[in-house]
Amino acid sequence: MLTSPRSRPYSTVILAMTADGKISDVGRSGVTFGSSVDYQHLEASVAAADAVLMGGTTLRSGGTAMRLQSPQLLAAREAAGTSPQPVQVVCSGSGKFDPALPFFRQPIPRWLLTTTEGAEFWQTQPGFERLLTVNSSETGLDLQAGLAQLEGLGIKRLAVLGGGHLIASLFELGAIDEVWLTVCGYIFGGTEAPTPVDGVGFTRDRAPRLRLLDVKRVEDEVFLHYQVLHDSGGEE
Repeated sequence: MLTSPRSRPYSTVILAMTADGKISDVGRSGVTFGSSVDYQHLEASVAAADAVLMGGTTLRSGGTAMRLQSPQLLAAREAAGTSPQPVQVVCSGSGKFDPALPFFRQPIPRWLLTTTEGAEFWQTQPGFERLLTVNSSETGLDLQAGLAQLEGLGIKRLAVLGGGHLIASLFELGAIDEVWLTVCGYIFGGTEAPTPVDGVGFTRDRAPRLRLLDVKRVEDEVFLHYQVLHDSGGEE
């Protein structure tokens, strides 16, 4: 695992998962399974961010963005002098999305982090207010360059909502600072069902280390809050 890049937003992963560690069913249907308490927690976490980052597969399966609806949270952002909705940043090498997705009708600011080729369609098609382009390789997009662009555009706090391959790439970069996991009372199973961190995985000596900051139980859900330890010695 690499050390944390200097020029990037402070990044927090926020996910709900089943008791067997799945973030969606085997069909990747995008169906939600957290409680109303989990939704309120997610909404408050998103409200504290300047931008939300999600992968292209996450958008295609869910079709929408996590848009703030709480009057109290919207009022708090207005009082702080920020935009009502955080920027929704979609990370996709191909940039291929159906323009008919509900996402493109939501009243939110939309940015696309993609390749030069992935941006071509959206240069003449309405949908994204800003196109950020980076190089790509066999391992995917140059996320370090993309994060630096976001930081340079004023994104200081980033909420990462999936999917598992994007989160794995960010962990590989050392670009995750906190993790919120809600463990929900379901078992999805399935070797092909996505997990919070997919990709090729980490060996024991390279695995990201976490420090547990808080645990809270609400009925059948457990809320876990972790800090990511960035140095190899396992200390802050």
